Amino acid sequence: MLTSPTYAPKLRRGLAAQPDGRGFVLFDQRRAGQPVHLSAAAFELVKLFDGSVTLGELASGTGLPVADIAALVTGLDEALLLDGPAWQAKIAAPVREPSCIGVYPEDAEGTRRLVRSLFVGKGGAGFPNLTPRPPLPRGEGEKLRAALVPHMDYTRGNVTYGHGFRPLFEQTAAKLFVVVGTSHYSPAPFTLSRQNFSTSLGVVETDQAFIDRVVQRYGDGLFDDPAAHVPEHSIELELPFLQLLAEARGEPIRIVPLLVGPMSADIPRMAEALTQAEAAAGEPVCYVISGDLAHIGPKFDDPEPVNDAQLKASREQDEKLLACLEAADAGGYSKVIADEEDARRICGHSPTVLTLLAAKPTRGRVLHYQQYAHPQGHESVSFAAAAFYQ
Repeated sequence: MLTSPTYAPKLRRGLAAQPDGRGFVLFDQRRAGQPVHLSAAAFELVKLFDGSVTLGELASGTGLPVADIAALVTGLDEALLLDGPAWQAKIAAPVREPSCIGVYPEDAEGTRRLVRSLFVGKGGAGFPNLTPRPPLPRGEGEKLRAALVPHMDYTRGNVTYGHGFRPLFEQTAAKLFVVVGTSHYSPAPFTLSRQNFSTSLGVVETDQAFIDRVVQRYGDGLFDDPAAHVPEHSIELELPFLQLLAEARGEPIRIVPLLVGPMSADIPRMAEALTQAEAAAGEPVCYVISGDLAHIGPKFDDPEPVNDAQLKASREQDEKLLACLEAADAGGYSKVIADEEDARRICGHSPTVLTLLAAKPTRGRVLHYQQYAHPQGHESVSFAAAAFYQ
């Protein structure tokens, strides 16, 4: 197919190019493909790959052999920069392959050790006790509805992950988890995936029936950007914890992987779709909010390195957000962010608000908070763990 003179190559959306001294590097701005080095001449040729010009026509127009152009096309296809067979196979595959190997090990036992360490490290929550299940803390209500956890790399997020996941191990019998993650690479308001998700601990099944109900109640547009899930870490980094939970229980879990873009007027509609889909599930459902808090510093286009005064001010603003989490107050949470014009880039804003509206908890409990600061002030990212009860 790729070598046929009648094939018309088409670059994927979202690509960009930079000069590299030898020519250009063509790359995917959303990291769903691998960068490719091109000579200046090859780069000019690639600009013509818009899906309307065949290899034969390109050869006639440039004087290049079809075989040479086909070799370039094949390389771009293998790098997932072409809207071609390799890309279509990747997004249509039954399993979404991991993109976060390196954050956690490639081998299963190494991943188990790492995840366990995020419970029992210094300042950790302690590893959950599953048998027998301990009683709920006094005043926390009878039903765990959701947990907020970071999606930082495990090194920086460390024990905050364990604090957030321990309630899921101890306080819910749910086997179905709606993982609501920040969408870092797509402008789409919401993106679902029907793919099962793979990590070094195996494959987690995606609940197709729940997704069907969400689509039925929300409507079209939930699969418009199939590239959104390919490089995204905000769903994947939560899965090894859920897989460890499944291993400890001796029974599989299922997920609904939902990426959420910036705050939009469609949040209430999606919340209602999730609520109705859950009502028809016939089993307990628990939500996992994958979201961080503030992002400040030059890494995020602030003009000056982060200093102690900024860290203190940011922490004080975070405390206002955490108070809203304790009250399960989605409107108050949004108001804090709106009042500061989202100057600190609260990346968990939309997933948190959506989940509070969908799960309808009556109270929250903040379990842990951290504020990472780069030693040279290049960045600061804050994040928290919280549990929500009804």
